[in-house]
Amino acid sequence: MIVCLNGTFISHEDARLPINDGGFLFGDTLFETLKAHEEKILLLPQHLDRLEQSAKLLNFPCDRQKIESSLRQMAAALKYPTSRIRLTLSRGGFQGLSWPTTEQSWFLITAVEYQEPTDAERQAGAACIITPNQRINPVSHLPQMKRGNYADCLYAANYARQSGAREALFIDHNQNILEASTSNLFAIIDDKLITPPTGTLVLDGIIRRQVIAAAAELGILVIKRELSLTELLQAQEAFLTNSLIDILPILSIDGQTVSRGDYWKSILKTLWIRIDLDLTNWHGTI
Repeated sequence: MIVCLNGTFISHEDARLPINDGGFLFGDTLFETLKAHEEKILLLPQHLDRLEQSAKLLNFPCDRQKIESSLRQMAAALKYPTSRIRLTLSRGGFQGLSWPTTEQSWFLITAVEYQEPTDAERQAGAACIITPNQRINPVSHLPQMKRGNYADCLYAANYARQSGAREALFIDHNQNILEASTSNLFAIIDDKLITPPTGTLVLDGIIRRQVIAAAAELGILVIKRELSLTELLQAQEAFLTNSLIDILPILSIDGQTVSRGDYWKSILKTLWIRIDLDLTNWHGTI
């Protein structure tokens, strides 16, 4: 693991935080999960845009220039074919319930090797399960953000693993699909790409945006609307998306097989071309 705390690279054994840190006490952090191929971080500006916007909305100290500089240094040190990078932002140590001063804030960047889904795994597809817990958002009055208060998703993800599934899907009280514990969801219905609309309970994922753009380039009509569990089970095909897996087809939901098609292959190919273009533009600014 490569560890960078506030711009300083240290061993993971030396990474220490105070016991009164807001992240530990309250889950009061912001985070981004990024993927790197060798020494190139994918879609970095988009991730930093979301982090910066979230920091402004919640009054988090966020030195984007320093964070980006540290990420560039991190990228230069990456040696694996693919790496998973976690960027975390915290206000720092609390005294009671008062927000800490700006000087107590910190950011942490870690990088570890990541194994992307193999061609065989994509062809086989992911078994999914409906999670029994509800998707919650304690700051639903604010726009999209990724916060450290992640208990609902953490429970759902572990419920899936304990049930022998790869992903857990959230549904609302009307039996509409929202998203998965760590990914967005798409379905092909009547040759159209359907995805649940973003809002208080559905994150506008970075790769979700790229998939929508890739589908548009291919001439596939994209519709953002409510998607019932019944529709999903009857879809031509369905797949999951996030910044690590890119696109992963769904094999089944609660043991019921979902039809498989080839739309995801064309979209994935176009997605990779789009990301390569983004990498070229980003790398040229270093």
